[in-house]
Amino acid sequence: MKVCIEGSAGELEGALWLPEGPPRAAIVLGHPHPLHGGSMDSSVVFRAGRALQEAGLAVLRLNYRGVGASVGTFHGEGGEVDDHRAALDWLEQEVGGVPLWAGGFSFGARTAAALATHEDRIRQVLLIALPVLAFPCAVADDVRCPGLTLMASEDAFGTAADVKAALPVLASRVEVDELEGADHFFSGKLQDLQARIGDWAQRALHTEPSP
Repeated sequence: MKVCIEGSAGELEGALWLPEGPPRAAIVLGHPHPLHGGSMDSSVVFRAGRALQEAGLAVLRLNYRGVGASVGTFHGEGGEVDDHRAALDWLEQEVGGVPLWAGGFSFGARTAAALATHEDRIRQVLLIALPVLAFPCAVADDVRCPGLTLMASEDAFGTAADVKAALPVLASRVEVDELEGADHFFSGKLQDLQARIGDWAQRALHTEPSP
C-alpha cells in the first residue's frame, strides 16, 4: 500500500509490503540515483523487496525527495540520508518491536550505508550494486552491523573485487557476494537476484530474536 511519511523536506512517498504472518524484521529500501531516473519502482528494488517480504520482513520502498510524489528536490549531501531515517522512524512506529534493517540499490545502497553508520537501531544492511567506482563510498567502511553486499560481475560501477579493495573494513563485516554475468541493473538476472537476497534474508533472520 502507498504511504506518506513526514520528512525534513516535506512529505515522502513510500510503498509498504507486509508479509503473510507477523513481521520478523522490517527494512527501508532506497533507490538508484534520483537524477538518473531512479525511483522505488526500479526493477531491482522491486525484486529485492519481494524477496524480503517473502522471507518474512515488512518492506518499505521509499522515494527520496523530489522523486515521484515525494516533495523537495535532489540534495546529494545528506538530505536523502535524512529521508531514509524518516522512513525508518515511520516504519518503526508502524511495525514496532521487530529488528530494523536498511538497504538500497546503487545510490540507495550508499545512502543506506551512510545511515547505518549513525544508527544503532539498524541490525542488518543490504547493499546492492554499491557504486564504489562511480561515487565516494568510503563512509561504508564505518558500517558496524552485519549484512550483505551483492554486486554484479560485469558492473562498470564496481564489482565484488572492487568492494573488497576499496572497502576492506566493510568487506570484513558483511557478506560480499556477486552474480556472475550481471550488469549494474542485473539485466536478465533479476530472478537470480531475488533468489540470492531471499536466501541471505532467511539466514540473517536466524540471527534475530523471535518477535
